[in-house]
Amino acid sequence: MAEEERALLGSAGGDGGGGGGSPGSPRALPAVCDPRRLPHRLLVLALMCFLGFGGYFCYDNPAALQTQVQRDMMVNTAQFMALYAWYSWPNVVLCFFGGFLIDRVFGIRLGTIVFSVLVCVGQVIFALGALLNTFWVMDMGRFIFGIGGESLAVAQNTYAVSWFKGKELNLVFGLQLSMARIGSTVNMNIMGWIYSRVRDLLGYTGPSTLGLTLMIGGVTCLFSLTCALILAYLDKRAEKLLCKEQGKTGEVIKLTDVKDFSLSLWLIFVICVCYYAAIFPFIGLGKVFFIEKFKFSSEEASAINSIVYIISAPMSPVFGLLVDKLGKNIIWVLCAVITTLASHIMLAFTFWNPWIAMCLLGVAYSLLACALWPMVAFVVPEHQLGTAYGFMQSIQNLGLAIIAIAAGMILDTRGYLFLEVFFSACVCLSLIAVVMLYFVNHLTGGDLNWSAKKREKLQKVAATEMEEQERLRCQNEDDLAKLQPKADDFSLRNKYLSKLGAQMLVT
Repeated sequence: MAEEERALLGSAGGDGGGGGGSPGSPRALPAVCDPRRLPHRLLVLALMCFLGFGGYFCYDNPAALQTQVQRDMMVNTAQFMALYAWYSWPNVVLCFFGGFLIDRVFGIRLGTIVFSVLVCVGQVIFALGALLNTFWVMDMGRFIFGIGGESLAVAQNTYAVSWFKGKELNLVFGLQLSMARIGSTVNMNIMGWIYSRVRDLLGYTGPSTLGLTLMIGGVTCLFSLTCALILAYLDKRAEKLLCKEQGKTGEVIKLTDVKDFSLSLWLIFVICVCYYAAIFPFIGLGKVFFIEKFKFSSEEASAINSIVYIISAPMSPVFGLLVDKLGKNIIWVLCAVITTLASHIMLAFTFWNPWIAMCLLGVAYSLLACALWPMVAFVVPEHQLGTAYGFMQSIQNLGLAIIAIAAGMILDTRGYLFLEVFFSACVCLSLIAVVMLYFVNHLTGGDLNWSAKKREKLQKVAATEMEEQERLRCQNEDDLAKLQPKADDFSLRNKYLSKLGAQMLVT
């Protein structure tokens, strides 16, 4: 490491004198090894993106293997959906403390490794539960997996903020989200095939086949853990070479801030919970839905069930840029919710080609994420952002846990038609909340539906006013300083003597 430091500083220290050609003179580091150079930062970016790949791949393992899980473990749909609920339960609380654990307890490097290990351990226990034919062990595995999964996403974002700044940060976040969606897509399309290969190898189906399949899927978590270890080493190395501080989330969570939340923010929370309740549980149950209603094969059902994630991967950065350029967040959210409602109605009451509805759902899902989440920053002060986003994620996980179990019970007792009506009702509640938000924002003079140009213009005016206030403050301080009597040598000497307890001189 000392040699690397000398190499990094070589260009600064090797310009003087005639000894530049001596054998002991330091050489510049290769671009891929220099934390200041683009190739090295691209390597770090790749590791950041793959950091969450394993978690997102394994999150939807149950959805990709719904038929196999229910058949091999002999559970009903409500018990199957509990696998998603157990993932969400710990994050009802951990959303408030993930940033605290990274900032104050572990640090970003150790925290990332700890959360990655939890993801690996959770997936292994989940697979062992299947191997042992013990479903409650699978539930426990998903619970541990959930503890690490959401907190790992916080760590991933913290690394991004530490290594990338300004406009490039938006691109980094978009690439991380795209990689997460790729992980989900690969899972949907490959886990069924892996199950078939394991079945052919063992010669039978059952808990052992399911457990081995899930264990193979867990290799992706080990891959992400390896990325976490390498990333920790590179970040530690960059800290020494560049004398930079370890990244922190900067989150400040104060539960007492909840009482100050505006009506607009509470409506955003309602939109979030009701909308995502009609997305993730639907995807969790979608594969069998397409097999039973539209007579798709298992491979076709997996493909169409993953189209939401496939569309989201490239479209999320595009829609993020579009919303940044145009503004009008509420209108975009309204369009996304209406499109989602139309998709669920088409799936529930028609036999039209479901690819149409699912593609619309993928576009709407991508658009809503880009327009809804930034609105929180427009309605709360900066010092309350940590609490607001923590609360939003908390109630989202609470809603997903409850809705997942409810969806399983509805499907067991009423069937897919009633389930789709239930999802449509959730989207309708979200639509009502969006309309209410529009009018509340209009009546209170809020800025949620401003155009980007108007918001930028008013921000410039506010910045100019702040600069003028700062200039006047400095000018007032200078005027006051001029009014104060200047200290001459005689008065300074007396002040010094008084501190020593000596007798002061008298003129």
